[in-house]
Amino acid sequence: MKCTKCGGRAVIDLKRHNSGFCKEHFFEYFENQVRKAIDEFSMFGLRDRILVAVSGGKDSLVLWDVLMRFGYQADGLYIDLGIGEYSSASSQKVRDFVLARQANLRHVSLEQDYGYGVPEAARRLRRAACSPCGLSKRYIFNREALEGSYDVLATGHNLDDEAAVLFGNVLRWNTGYLGRQYPVLEEDPGGLVRKVKPLIRLTERETAAYAVLQGVDYIVEECPKAIGARTTLYKQLLNDLEIQSPGSKQQFLYGFYERGHDSFEASRDVALTPCTECGQPTTREGLCAFCQVRSRLLTVRA
Repeated sequence: MKCTKCGGRAVIDLKRHNSGFCKEHFFEYFENQVRKAIDEFSMFGLRDRILVAVSGGKDSLVLWDVLMRFGYQADGLYIDLGIGEYSSASSQKVRDFVLARQANLRHVSLEQDYGYGVPEAARRLRRAACSPCGLSKRYIFNREALEGSYDVLATGHNLDDEAAVLFGNVLRWNTGYLGRQYPVLEEDPGGLVRKVKPLIRLTERETAAYAVLQGVDYIVEECPKAIGARTTLYKQLLNDLEIQSPGSKQQFLYGFYERGHDSFEASRDVALTPCTECGQPTTREGLCAFCQVRSRLLTVRA
């Protein structure tokens, strides 16, 4: 296959765009898609301090790499979730990335800083690991961004991720989640930092290709605690649809942004108050969900 732009040998074909690109023009395409998402949703500017949540995987490390290439003030945040060899390997990938690029990293250990790891939490709470993992990450993301005086928190969620989440939320008509599903979640005076998803226009395959071609080393293995997660099933179903009808995932997701999101967002009426334990914002009276779970875990252990 030939590059759509220069006629040279293509290194990747993009059926949803009916095109292919050589290495140089794929980089150009990829980075233009990131710029377009940032501009389209007014995510941040060059003067903003950005905290990038990194896991050691391709999406978050590529996002951090691209933002630094663009000249943004972007630091990283890594959370060691205490998932055995997987956390050790992902942590090493992040450290190697930081060393190679002389980047700034904030490091948090769930076990050392908060007293528990994800496997223990899942076992003691009798929940799937993704539940305490997601709760812990959301809490720490916001807390670290606020304590570091960052203007925005960026995550590496891509088009495939968001389309799968949307599919699940529509399947169950989770209206509250649908109201929050958008590439930008504005800051709240109650203490929530602005959150953005600059890779929203790019697929998982495109991000992986960019990582390999650009030399961004990442952990290939998926989190062992995510095996069997419903989101994986939704991704596979949407991938099967995409094979038969290229562009369907993008049409589904962006159709929601353009014609559906505002209806659900307008119905949300959430008041935030400070948690009585940690001071972070919560929709509950008294303790926030994170402090409730942490208190329960530490009490059971004692």
